[in-house]
Amino acid sequence: MEEEVAPSAAGAIDAVEAVDLGGTAAAAPDFTFFGMFMQADFVVQSVMLMLLGASVWCWAIIYDKYKRLREVREKADDFENEFWSGNSLEDLYDRTRHNPDHPIAMLFVSAMREWQRSTTNRTGKIAMGAQERIYRVMHVTVSREMERLEHYLSVLATVGSTAPFIGLFGTVWGIMNSFQSIASSNNSSLAVVAPGIAEALAATAMGLVAAIPAVVAYNVLSNDLGRYANRMEGFAEEFGTILSRQMEEEHH
Repeated sequence: MEEEVAPSAAGAIDAVEAVDLGGTAAAAPDFTFFGMFMQADFVVQSVMLMLLGASVWCWAIIYDKYKRLREVREKADDFENEFWSGNSLEDLYDRTRHNPDHPIAMLFVSAMREWQRSTTNRTGKIAMGAQERIYRVMHVTVSREMERLEHYLSVLATVGSTAPFIGLFGTVWGIMNSFQSIASSNNSSLAVVAPGIAEALAATAMGLVAAIPAVVAYNVLSNDLGRYANRMEGFAEEFGTILSRQMEEEHH
């Protein structure tokens, strides 16, 4: 009789263990990024979505600025080659004034337009103060064109400086929730703590993913824009010297 009951009891124990293991496996946390996002608290989810949006925005700005800088450098090379080729500046102005599609062309067109306005129609002489006005126009054009090129660049600086702290906020919030779960369940085992901490640390990782490319791109683009600004100022000085020399010849 005892030999018949023992196998039956052992089977029942095995069945209970199987059900327990099956339930544990079913309730096992998903440690993929998407799984941690879905299991996270609403605040942590909001932080992750905010950082993801900031990262996408930064990459769009980086791509746009890189493409635009490469385009204006190539066009500036072609324009300066033509400018210094010895051909007539009036002919170059006539071809460029209707569609100045890069900053140095805009600088040239602005200066030449002011040059022509400063020439009286009756005598062909240069009006008084023309040189000062031309330099002022070129200075304003350089500032305006550089402002256009630098547009949205401050977004990279802002994301690079704030994203790690936003991610840290999500981490702190998630760890606080983990400690509350420990207190409510009276269980401090790693199986209870690990999912919440992993979800919290994912927010910090998202902050770094958004911040690091933004900081690197901001530094690189700032240097490139600084060099291009120096190039525009150098062209303005050289072009101003040419116009000044021509003014002196007109007066003599």
